Amino acid sequence: MAYKKIGIMTTGGDCSGLNTAIQRIVDGCIQRKWAVIGIQDGTDGLCCTPAKTVNLTDENFRFVSSHLAGSILSNGHAGAENFISAAHAGKLNAFNKKLKKSLKELKLDALILIGGNGSLSLAHTYREIYSDLSLVCIPKTIDMDVPLTDKTIGFDTAVQQLVSYCDQLLLTARSHHRWFIVQTMGRDCGKLALNAGVAIAADAILIPEIKFDTNNLIKHIKQSHRDYGIILVSEGISIRGHSGKPADMISRALNTANIPNRTAFPEHIQRAGDTVATDRILAAGFADTALKAIENNETYVMTVLQNGEYKTVSLNDFFAAGKHEKDPHIIGMQTSNSYVESDDTLLHIATDSGIYIGEKKK
Repeated sequence: MAYKKIGIMTTGGDCSGLNTAIQRIVDGCIQRKWAVIGIQDGTDGLCCTPAKTVNLTDENFRFVSSHLAGSILSNGHAGAENFISAAHAGKLNAFNKKLKKSLKELKLDALILIGGNGSLSLAHTYREIYSDLSLVCIPKTIDMDVPLTDKTIGFDTAVQQLVSYCDQLLLTARSHHRWFIVQTMGRDCGKLALNAGVAIAADAILIPEIKFDTNNLIKHIKQSHRDYGIILVSEGISIRGHSGKPADMISRALNTANIPNRTAFPEHIQRAGDTVATDRILAAGFADTALKAIENNETYVMTVLQNGEYKTVSLNDFFAAGKHEKDPHIIGMQTSNSYVESDDTLLHIATDSGIYIGEKKK
């Protein structure tokens, strides 16, 4: 087996499972007698001169508990130069050249990029950055908005974090005869709210993909024959004529209808928590698939889980498969996104369970 030097970089938002993926990649490199380094702080560290790197076989990194959330490599600093700030300054081409030069100086045979749909879309668009090495991407995001894969690292743990959070809220909701409106993360994708909502048997789940009517929501609550419960609201929903946080908008509507309620914002605990077993298994599967792709000299590919099978797909296929949205920060840039589809099984399960999800067309 030919000797190789591998780099690992985590980008975008953090989540549980990143450290598991890093450790499993390192384990596989050790078995293959490959060198493996970590690039710290994502593109921030890559832009430094020299690039900020660590030897991941060093025991200080080797034995970090892989179940811990976040990334031992870190994902970057607020305010540092990145794709967005470079684009705003009109220096995107120079920034991309800087990244490519830095990677070349590291003399890597391959880079494993662990990122969300934004990072993967950037890798697809600016692929010239990685033309001197093999690029293998691993999808991670609590939003689960990456096309072509059935799961992304961090999603299952985020669902569990929300479920645990809501289970505790339900106890005080019952004690005080009130409703809790819990605002979830997920951006414009409702998969996180939908999965957690079905798991806790929420009374209502409001997601960006399904239109809803606040009057019908209120009617549903009043007909529930209970004076307490949980309403899950994805952060990407909107109400015409209203502004502010989605949970606050729903709360105001309930107040008008004399329904006692409180809002709750779990925020970044959704991106934390000990990594659940399914995310650890997924990270291990993606790590193994990524290393096999490097052995096979694949490049510009992404690891995926499809119908129980771990494999790779091209970044071209990833990008083509999603619904394209304009990046709000980079002119001309598009991201490839996956959303809750109208035939999603969980939507049917929710409605059959008496959960209000909006005006879903049959």
